[in-house]
Amino acid sequence: MARFSEIWENRLGVSGMALRSLSVICLALLAASPLLAGFHSQSGSQTDRVPSATVQAPQTVANAVVAPTLAEMRAMSPDKLDEEGDRLRAIKDYLSALDCYREAIRKHAIASYYNKVAITDLMLRHPEEATTAAKKAVHKDKKMAEAWNNLGVAYYMRGKVEDAIRTYARAISLQPGSASFHNNLAAALIDAKQFQRGVGEYRKAFELDPGFFEHSAVNGISARMGSPEDRAQFSFIMARLFASTGDTERALHFLRSAMEEGYPKIDEVYRDKEFEPVRNDQRFLALMKDRPVGIK
Repeated sequence: MARFSEIWENRLGVSGMALRSLSVICLALLAASPLLAGFHSQSGSQTDRVPSATVQAPQTVANAVVAPTLAEMRAMSPDKLDEEGDRLRAIKDYLSALDCYREAIRKHAIASYYNKVAITDLMLRHPEEATTAAKKAVHKDKKMAEAWNNLGVAYYMRGKVEDAIRTYARAISLQPGSASFHNNLAAALIDAKQFQRGVGEYRKAFELDPGFFEHSAVNGISARMGSPEDRAQFSFIMARLFASTGDTERALHFLRSAMEEGYPKIDEVYRDKEFEPVRNDQRFLALMKDRPVGIK
């Protein structure tokens, strides 16, 4: 089946990529309008959940980045298409990036190109398409840990938590030193109510990267849990983890949450050796003295 851009190229005498570039310019003009500025800002804050791309899209016509035309892409080498796809993905022109990666695959179907298609589809919230691309990547290169991890992310986004757990474990077996892989596995295990295994993976992530909490999804996982009992247990386990590392502020945050959710064994903090680093902290003593009322 002909691509949408090729159909319009034939009908209008211009490339589909040029049309897309024109749309980028139009959106940039709209974004600059005082009437739409507030809406644009709110929309960005709600949808910008994708992990790492921080380069902002062009805001003015002068700075607008034009994607290559179909004819230009067909004249490029696979390496150049890969480089162009990375550039477009960095500025969040994901559809144009996909065009480049797919053209690279048409010329030279290697695992890394399929993996980048998977990443881009994940950023577009297309987990089914990402699953297909990541499977092709690991079929081409069974030792590509990043592709296994991305396949796990695709499964997780689709609600296939057990498949995600197995796939993340495969990625870790190939690259055990990746904090993000352990963090992803921890999130899936907690979602599956495998709390002790999950906190073990969080601990490994913390050992590899003490700043993992800033870019992890533990708060989102807690919010998705259906019962106060599950949330309470999760919060207490996280409090224990951060207390053992001396991170008093986060330990107390999760300890308070455990109390508010009605965790029934809160006095374990006085016997559990992992809470020793925080027991003499005045904030801990104050929290234990004036305990929040738990959910009944």
